[in-house]
Amino acid sequence: MAKKISTKKSLFGNKRSHSCRATKHAQKPNFQKVILENGLKVIMTAREIRTLKKNTTKVETEIAA
Repeated sequence: MAKKISTKKSLFGNKRSHSCRATKHAQKPNFQKVILENGLKVIMTAREIRTLKKNTTKVETEIAA
């Protein structure tokens, strides 16, 4: 079972038609299942995954230099 580590929640607002009728609308975060390098299964958002990849490659290049 994957562990959810993100605290992101849905954003709520209104959809507006041409006649200005309002209906509730939710924007849900893009959750993905990921297996980390240590073998841990995690559920996190796509944005967090992108940031994690960016920071790990940054650390690896600093170590190599």
